[in-house]
Amino acid sequence: MNELLAVQNLTVTLPTTRGPVDVVKDVSFTVGRDETVGIVGESGSGKSMTSLAIMGLLPRGAMTKGSIRLDGAELLHRTDREMRRIRGEQASMIFQDPLSSLNPYYTVGLQIEEMYRAHRGGSRKAARKAVVEALRQVGIPEPQERAGHYPHQFSGGQRQRIMIAMALVCSPALLIADEPTTALDVTVQAQILRLLADLQRQTHTGMVFITHDLAVIGSIATRVLVMCEGQQVEYGTAEQVFSAPRHAYTRRLLESIPRITDDLPADEVVL
Repeated sequence: MNELLAVQNLTVTLPTTRGPVDVVKDVSFTVGRDETVGIVGESGSGKSMTSLAIMGLLPRGAMTKGSIRLDGAELLHRTDREMRRIRGEQASMIFQDPLSSLNPYYTVGLQIEEMYRAHRGGSRKAARKAVVEALRQVGIPEPQERAGHYPHQFSGGQRQRIMIAMALVCSPALLIADEPTTALDVTVQAQILRLLADLQRQTHTGMVFITHDLAVIGSIATRVLVMCEGQQVEYGTAEQVFSAPRHAYTRRLLESIPRITDDLPADEVVL
């Protein structure tokens, strides 16, 4: 496998009123090109902090130990200016809530164009052409016209597609998707998952997909990292983790997935 991202013994420590706390403890995993690695765990397990460490977006005062190498280059302890060049061009991130991530005062086309010109430069004409192509690629109808619309004029699923277009407009090698389908209904969720899988095949992007939903991970990831209380409790292929989980926490997560064959409670009334 052509290794793209290598995280080794990552520890993230945050200052608190009670002293420093390790919110991520000694986490290690790799992501290859064309591969999706799923990070799963309950809220507060350290999933998002791991992704923010990769992107250099940790809160002020955070301390890190270990190593994060992207395409062979170390990312930890880079300056803010250096990380700004890396974000968007070499690594991009899709956040959970597109409505709060998009600026309501600017058209979506202008926001994607700003990302493109910050990393690619060139004329506004070339940037606008890239914006329209990015929106077309993620399935936004009439992309040339819709580029002039504002975030509130799109549905939740369309806004998430716009965030994906913004993340991919500069063709980054690594894409981090932080619970991108949590706020969507199951039908739109399935559409977004298919879109990400299709785009990954076209662009050969390595992807880290973060979620609390094991059912989602099972449909998209090739390998799975399970986290609990900031620690890595299980790591292996999706087949290994789902068919023969070794850790009790993973087994409890799997047991919590609803199944249509589950018996209803005796006092449940079905209308």
